[in-house]
Amino acid sequence: MSIGIKTTERPEFDDVLQNITNYVYDTDINSEEAYRTARYCVMDSLGCAMQALDYPACVKLLGPVVPGATLTNGARVPGTAYELDPVMAAFNIGAMIRWLDFNDTWLAAEWGHPSDNLGGILAVADYVSRRNIAENKAPLTMKDVLTAAIQAHEIQGIIALENSFNQVGLDHVLLVRIASTAVVSKLLGLSREEALNAVSNAWIDGGALRTYRHAPNTGSRKSWAAGDATSRAVRLALIAQSGEMGYPSALSAKNWGYYDVLFKGKPFAFTRDFGSYVMENVLFKISFPAEFHAQTAVECAMTLHEQVKDRLDEIERIELETQEAGYRIIDKSGPLANPADRDHCLQYMVAVPLIFGRLTAADYEDEVANDPRIDSLRDKMTVSENSTYSKDYLDADKRSIANSVQVFFKDGSATDKVEVHYPIGHRRRRDEGIPVLEEKFARSIRAKLSQKNADALIALCDDQEKLASTPVNEFMALWVR
Repeated sequence: MSIGIKTTERPEFDDVLQNITNYVYDTDINSEEAYRTARYCVMDSLGCAMQALDYPACVKLLGPVVPGATLTNGARVPGTAYELDPVMAAFNIGAMIRWLDFNDTWLAAEWGHPSDNLGGILAVADYVSRRNIAENKAPLTMKDVLTAAIQAHEIQGIIALENSFNQVGLDHVLLVRIASTAVVSKLLGLSREEALNAVSNAWIDGGALRTYRHAPNTGSRKSWAAGDATSRAVRLALIAQSGEMGYPSALSAKNWGYYDVLFKGKPFAFTRDFGSYVMENVLFKISFPAEFHAQTAVECAMTLHEQVKDRLDEIERIELETQEAGYRIIDKSGPLANPADRDHCLQYMVAVPLIFGRLTAADYEDEVANDPRIDSLRDKMTVSENSTYSKDYLDADKRSIANSVQVFFKDGSATDKVEVHYPIGHRRRRDEGIPVLEEKFARSIRAKLSQKNADALIALCDDQEKLASTPVNEFMALWVR
């Protein structure tokens, strides 16, 4: 039975679908800052991927979907010897980049990690380049990768500015699927119509629930969900390339479209056109593998470490102030079941640097978490929302992610209230942050690649023009372990 549908005439593609596709296919990116930041994004993301190889929980998910299902001259998985079909390679690379919660971040009405899209971008670009060479055609260059990264960041981030998917229980990785589908469609050589078909199918997929990010179900799926999303994008683009149809009103269809089914009937709101704003303003996680709403809180705790490390037993209470988003998603009390639970707990991420003067990925593992001093400090913490922090968090000209920490002792004394508004990975601290990012990159790849390849990558990534002109297949070859 139909529900109020009076015509079967197929409409034009929804404006949002057309705007995304037109942006990818028609817009020239002319921002030197965006391309420079995209270079740092590729470096940082692949550095994070190398660090993830230290963790068996990540490594066990890598490789082909079934044993032996490799592809000669397929897409390479950095830090490994795998050559896979581009769908599975996208999953591998995406999971590695996201595993430690250490890659870049975008915070707005919806948050997320736009560099997650590099899973699909790098896999498809390597696959296409190697296929082209076999057919005596020119490979793609890293300029194509940087352009796709800028565009994927922009699609994910501009949609996120005014549209909160977490408020309706959906996870932000759905925006990875949308952005990746659009940009890999172009990399694969799809026509505009085929790309529209692919993007419409990406929306029809709906969205993953945020269940795996929140107690009592917090778990490791949050570390591979983005890999799943970017790999699904590659699959949808390949399906569209085969001639599979699209769905013009995937968003707006009465009763059955995305808006009515999953977004409470509200169409998406936009306050900016697609350009290069998001890449220029993206946030890097440079110093700490921690959920981004806690980054400045960790900096505060690091500042206080020397003052409190020898007085832990004398602490009466610790007052934390944060933004509304941080208060809502990472304020946790009670037992923390696993690393995925701990790296999304504000109190845990403050307690560790107060005690040890550090916060590394290893600090979320059981060996450190079993230290009774951590839970003792957590029990003494109060968390409250600071309305000014919340306002500045949403201010387009500020995009601050402020936190403060103050420690009070049993004898009535207290530390100063330490407050940090912008983390080191913020655009306002680029000059301070980039040298640290470069050190993070070099340290990460030297631990996993040969000295020859690591030296070559460091030199290549230090030269914007040379990197941009490098064939993707040659760049990816340097990552083979």
